[in-house]
Amino acid sequence: MPRSEIVSDPGEQLILVDSDDREIGTLPKRDCHVGDGILHRAFSVFLFNHDGEVLLQRRSAEKPLWPLYWSNACCSHPRVGEAVEAAARRRLKEELGVSCPLGFLYKFEYQARFEDVGAECELCHVYLGIAGGPFDPNASEIAELRFFARAELTAGIAESPDEFTPWLRLEWPIVRNALDAAGGSVERVVSGS
Repeated sequence: MPRSEIVSDPGEQLILVDSDDREIGTLPKRDCHVGDGILHRAFSVFLFNHDGEVLLQRRSAEKPLWPLYWSNACCSHPRVGEAVEAAARRRLKEELGVSCPLGFLYKFEYQARFEDVGAECELCHVYLGIAGGPFDPNASEIAELRFFARAELTAGIAESPDEFTPWLRLEWPIVRNALDAAGGSVERVVSGS
């Protein structure tokens, strides 16, 4: 039977930040995503298997923002007092049932609206890791998991951008360029060598 425990709560406090990622307060998650959104700290994790393919998740139909869109392996928000990398590791276990070393790549600020429902407005930390599975996806978060070849993902975003979350579309060129600069080695990017 698939896991479906609730790991995200609209009332949980998110960390508000300025454009330099300095903490300036907290606000419930639901309030951070109304209108144009309020800038808060977040993270995205890209996972690759040992063949260099990238794992994407199709977001649950229950997600209020971008339901059933393809996105990176997992993304969420650190809790108050929680380090960003620790939050990313926690969320990998909660959503995918896996643990692996993570390498920090970069952080960036973006804002994106989803129809008239709400928006993301995040200062997002991007991590890479290697995990080929087995995965134990949490059905409350994930509708489907699939590995994509890098060229396949690049082509998919170019051909059908509206099937992918806006943060994935922004992050993937940077991730792909980092991999290209490392000779295609995910291990080199994760280890920072």
